[in-house]
Amino acid sequence: MANNNTDIEALKGTWNYVSNENFDAFLKEIGINKVLRTLAKTIKPRVVIAEKDRKWSFRSETTLKTTAIEFIPGVEFTDVSHDGESYTSTVRFENGKWVQTNHYNKSGKQISVQRWVDNQDQLQVTMECGNVKATELYKRASK
Repeated sequence: MANNNTDIEALKGTWNYVSNENFDAFLKEIGINKVLRTLAKTIKPRVVIAEKDRKWSFRSETTLKTTAIEFIPGVEFTDVSHDGESYTSTVRFENGKWVQTNHYNKSGKQISVQRWVDNQDQLQVTMECGNVKATELYKRASK
């Protein structure tokens, strides 16, 4: 098994969406309306993760919209979700995983997201809110 720094370095790159499980239930749990949930089922994002001078970036690109965040690990930041709700977030790197906690200001919801690269060089993502857990899988884009 690689050390934690190597595991985190493996997150860097461009990732193409492959599949998800329980994503609609997760979106419903976080308060996304049916119209946006239906639209979300048709979207196949491309994700780009990069780091420069200890500042990380995460960009999600779709045919409808591109969103991006920049952060320093362990430092809280504020952002706005796809549906317009503001939240505070912290990303930490623990045991080879990207561990992100979002606290939504208006709804009071808390979301936990973990990202890591598995043994098949695929980006695994788990998202949890309340008792609902969803997963996404991404394949590394060709170089």
